[in-house]
Amino acid sequence: MTESRSFQAQPVLKNFTPYQAKPGEKYMNEQQRAHFRGILLDWREQLMQEVDRTVHHMQDEAANYPDPIDRATQEEEFSLELRTRDRERKLIKKIDNTIEAIAQDDYGFCESCGIEIGIRRLEARPTANKCVDCKTLDEIREKQFGI
Repeated sequence: MTESRSFQAQPVLKNFTPYQAKPGEKYMNEQQRAHFRGILLDWREQLMQEVDRTVHHMQDEAANYPDPIDRATQEEEFSLELRTRDRERKLIKKIDNTIEAIAQDDYGFCESCGIEIGIRRLEARPTANKCVDCKTLDEIREKQFGI
């Protein structure tokens, strides 16, 4: 049996350099949008490579084990990998939507209140579409009302 690979929700990008804002620089200027577009494209590429690895892994490891416990273990491993890939597929769609928002000059501002989300928050979560305060309020509402 093989070991199951772990899922990472946030990108661990190679060659990532935090954006260095210049004094008086306009928020979400072309350089900043290009910075985030690059982060998102790299992240998307990593996820796509992981999808390819999963397909190859499942093809290579697919076996009809005579022992029912070995078969069950393999099926569970494959099921876990497929659930992980399904989450990543949804994340890729969110990344694509975010890249489109950058192209439409509609990136970096809270969709609820309209204020700047902030460079550091976007570097930590490039697909964020709400500021910390609005996201926190959403989470409080979720807890209170079970939405």
